[in-house]
Amino acid sequence: MTTDLYTDDIRAAVETLRRGGIILYPTDTVWGIGCDATNAAAVARVFDIKRRTDAKALITLVDSVAALERLVDDIPDAAYQLIDVVVEPLTIVYDSAHGVAPQLLAADGSIGVRITEEPFSRRLCHTLRKPLVSTSANVSGDPTPLCFSDITPQIIQAVDYVCLSRRDESPAAKASTIIKVSAGNVIHLIRK
Repeated sequence: MTTDLYTDDIRAAVETLRRGGIILYPTDTVWGIGCDATNAAAVARVFDIKRRTDAKALITLVDSVAALERLVDDIPDAAYQLIDVVVEPLTIVYDSAHGVAPQLLAADGSIGVRITEEPFSRRLCHTLRKPLVSTSANVSGDPTPLCFSDITPQIIQAVDYVCLSRRDESPAAKASTIIKVSAGNVIHLIRK
């Protein structure tokens, strides 16, 4: 994809997100369904598209440690250490956050956040200047599509914008590892 098409793709996706729309986009793991994580109505639509109960919180993407610090109330030292050494995508569940749609918080008030290093999703977050919902592009319970060509027409038709970038790639994608890091630097592996 040429630079102009890439830039146009980011612009169109961000315009859709700012209008409260839902996008289908490439992430640092698998293709994701996304929306502005601060927009409760958009987050509710994502749950509807996935046919998922809001008791199962969604992951939020940010582009930097600075963005994470604006979102999460208290980041334990162990989380900073993990962020510094991680090689593969890592979602960290923090005890609490603010400024996001309430449906993104688990029943205990915790939130899962990943700092994306992948260029497209990172630029998307940076340009939006808000956290971005990231959940796999499938109906809850169905297999996770590993590349764009695996995404069902039902999901593609349910969103407002489908990104053009990275559609032809067939990476060996997988979901992120999820670790909860609580106050007192207590670490609990949720998904490997």
